[in-house]
Amino acid sequence: MPPTLASLVHHSALKLTVLAGADRLDTPVRWAHVSELIDPVPYMNGGELLLTTALTLDAENPEEIRPYVRRLARAGVVGLGFGRGVNYDEVPAALVAAAEAESLPLLEVPRRTPFLAITKVVSAAIAAEQYRAVTAGFAAQRELTRQALVGEGPEGLIGALAAQLNGWAAVYDASGAVVAAAPEWAARRAARLTPDVRRLRDRPAPASAVVAAAEDRVELHSLGAARHPRAALAVGTEGTLGTAERYSLHAAISLLTLTTERSRAFQAAEQRIGAAVLGMLLAGESGHARAAAGDLYGALLDAPFRLVIVAATSPVPRPPATSPAADPAEGDVPPEPAADPFTAMVERVEAAAARAGEPVLVVREGDRLVLLAVDQGAVADACATYAGETDRARDTGAAAAPAADSALVIGLSAPSGPVAAATAYKQAEQALSVARRRGRTLVEHEDVAAGSVLPLLADDAVRAFADGLLRALHDHDATGRGDLVASLRAWLAHHGQWDAAAAELGVHRHTLRYRMRRVEEILGRSLDDPDVRMELWLALKATTASGGVG
Repeated sequence: MPPTLASLVHHSALKLTVLAGADRLDTPVRWAHVSELIDPVPYMNGGELLLTTALTLDAENPEEIRPYVRRLARAGVVGLGFGRGVNYDEVPAALVAAAEAESLPLLEVPRRTPFLAITKVVSAAIAAEQYRAVTAGFAAQRELTRQALVGEGPEGLIGALAAQLNGWAAVYDASGAVVAAAPEWAARRAARLTPDVRRLRDRPAPASAVVAAAEDRVELHSLGAARHPRAALAVGTEGTLGTAERYSLHAAISLLTLTTERSRAFQAAEQRIGAAVLGMLLAGESGHARAAAGDLYGALLDAPFRLVIVAATSPVPRPPATSPAADPAEGDVPPEPAADPFTAMVERVEAAAARAGEPVLVVREGDRLVLLAVDQGAVADACATYAGETDRARDTGAAAAPAADSALVIGLSAPSGPVAAATAYKQAEQALSVARRRGRTLVEHEDVAAGSVLPLLADDAVRAFADGLLRALHDHDATGRGDLVASLRAWLAHHGQWDAAAAELGVHRHTLRYRMRRVEEILGRSLDDPDVRMELWLALKATTASGGVG
């Protein structure tokens, strides 16, 4: 604790006597300062014990002493020490009355106690307090470092930090979601700060902010050495942090930053392992893939997984290769990296997996991402949530809708396992193709399998084939010599049943038989061939959907 007026009064060597403001002696003293100026306020910072003998003051004149004391109180001076026996044998009554009126503690300093003795006591007490704070800070750093080394994540570290601050602490990921909080009850309180964390993330690192909260005082700090932080730390306390607490906070920021940077190095290694595991799975080497996966991805291969392919609607620039940092002294500023929509998606799915405690394998393949994720897990839910947000924003024309050059499309396979990984990859590609065709952000393979093939007939190549196949029949009908196209459609719709098709057309079945022979003659193809009937039916559906051959 810093020195207080009470500790000075109780100091046996100083012999101080309280003349006014006895109820405010617990106020901390930041310094002891001697001044004989009529107005010393311009030289005060607040928190001082001012010592004076009233050398230039008429301390017995109420009209002069009252403004003097009032100025001191309003400037934040915590107490006035009056040296008796130098200019005044006794402390003037006018001074005592003025101090009482302003509730400013007034201490009588006897002649045998030099002002220097008081300043030495205050200085020694402040130095002792600073030493205690530094010592406590170093002890806190050691404990926080121990937690960072022995722990498996930030939980132990922020638990120790919260205890040292006598408050709470929380760590957020890049999306603003709470990764860990201590004590446990703080998780809900920390979650309310997600919008503030996201605003902090948009500022160049290192960044910090003080957030007004109803329950406590909250500080937010960015974590990481990158230009744009990918994590944040929040601490909540009842009041402003002291020196020792500030040491603890900065130590925690440094350790969490170090952990974040170390995690990136580990993440790069994990990505290389993940790429190798995926390559083995797609090559049909599931046994080797499982051996390479080890504890890192082994749990992912032990349960049904989804293979997910995420692609951009236009080419995406690759992240620049690592290069030496620009020299600020030369005025160089590292260029901002090109916008990469995959970065936000990777952060989204990895944060979802981390919160759910489930593994996820992420591999970058050119202009797309390949993910292995737990079936019905948090990653698949995160992809679905992204797709829903994107489709709704696009449909409503919201400002939050992604630009055409940064939109993503997603294809999900059916639930699969290591042995069928290559099949799952093809399923995800098929779903991705359908998503592009239909203008949807996400399509699951089950949707493709359960849907109709008819929407696929809208393809230009299919329509061109249909027009070419039926052109001769349309040309024949245009001469007015029959209705071969309508007859063919009715006959195929009734599965070759002559009476039913003839009744629909309003003609005799022999007339319909004649028309079908003419179709075979004109096309040079037999209607007894099921492949021919299938192609003709699809051609009729395609030309009907597109308006037909003119």
